[in-house]
Amino acid sequence: MEQEIQEKQGTFYIGEEEEPKAQLLFEENDNTMVITSTFVAPSEREKGLGAELIDYAVNYARKHKLKIDPVCSFAREVIENTPEYQVVLKA
Repeated sequence: MEQEIQEKQGTFYIGEEEEPKAQLLFEENDNTMVITSTFVAPSEREKGLGAELIDYAVNYARKHKLKIDPVCSFAREVIENTPEYQVVLKA
């Protein structure tokens, strides 16, 4: 079930800004999107929200011609294990 993803500087989130169901934090510099953290509320886990945020981040990176440096271990695992995401992975 796809959720509406909101954007705020350095953050993509699902739910309310003050108390998101899920969020992804990133920094942009030198044509690189550094994904620093992903979080899914315990009550929302196993629903695919984290993967939805990663997909959104990948599409954002493509649109803005950025490479992704996934510092966050969850983001790294998802991106490295999804062949269509490889094009945006920073070498």
